[in-house]
Amino acid sequence: MKQLLILSGKGGTGKTTVAGALIELSKAKALADCDVDAPNLHLITKMQGQFATTPFYGMDKASIDQKRCIKCGACVDNCRFTAISDDYVVDPYACEGCGVCQLVCKYAAVTLKPFIAGKLMLYKKNKLFSTAELKMGSGNSGLLVDSVKKQLIKNSTDEKFAIIDGSPGIGCPVIASLNGADMVLIVAEASVSGVNDMKRIIKTARRFQIEIAVCINKYDVNDVETKKIEKFCTKENLLLAGKIPFDKKIVEAVNKGVSIVNIGDSKAGAAIYDLFNNIKTFFAV
Repeated sequence: MKQLLILSGKGGTGKTTVAGALIELSKAKALADCDVDAPNLHLITKMQGQFATTPFYGMDKASIDQKRCIKCGACVDNCRFTAISDDYVVDPYACEGCGVCQLVCKYAAVTLKPFIAGKLMLYKKNKLFSTAELKMGSGNSGLLVDSVKKQLIKNSTDEKFAIIDGSPGIGCPVIASLNGADMVLIVAEASVSGVNDMKRIIKTARRFQIEIAVCINKYDVNDVETKKIEKFCTKENLLLAGKIPFDKKIVEAVNKGVSIVNIGDSKAGAAIYDLFNNIKTFFAV
């Protein structure tokens, strides 16, 4: 199964809007949302019906047995994350699971226990859709993204390609989502920070030797930065697959919970249709 991954370098550039439109145009049957801190692709794609959930275990967390604890202070003194209170209770959000407290406790009062950091969700009714949600304040988002992708692949049957909405930024979740992708479409914003973010994510993606395409969102709000992106793509021999204009109808689509290509007479919808045509060889499988 070929994987089209959509990234942006940062949040708020219209990544999910583009992903939702391409899902609609390509009639994709396999989808994933790797933005585990704030998943929302299920809203625009109107995923319905029952879905299976699986608890996601992150790093183990320390737990203190109050019956064994003599309150000697060794664990508190040696915890570099100040995760243990003066009354010897562990804060699970501060604990990094390093195990030092267990090591220094001479009375076997500290143990490391599994900690549920989030949940995996899988829809299988009309489309195969893998997603997840990380608990607020929990870590291991890269590991959870990896689990989302593995869940998608494990449950696929005859799906030819998948569209994956990636995480914002360039950190661990993004690197996990890049693993196994065949093409990455980078949604760049026509702004100073947008150009910088685009260059950073391209640098990261190139390490994975993945085919890269770029589209510019709201290209008509800043001609100077748009030309910088165009010039960069030409210099780096990157496919500039599309230029999406600013369009208030995107807000209308979001409020209605539908894709922009389902809103009539939309400049942005027409531009994404052209974008789809420029990369549709990816879907010709």
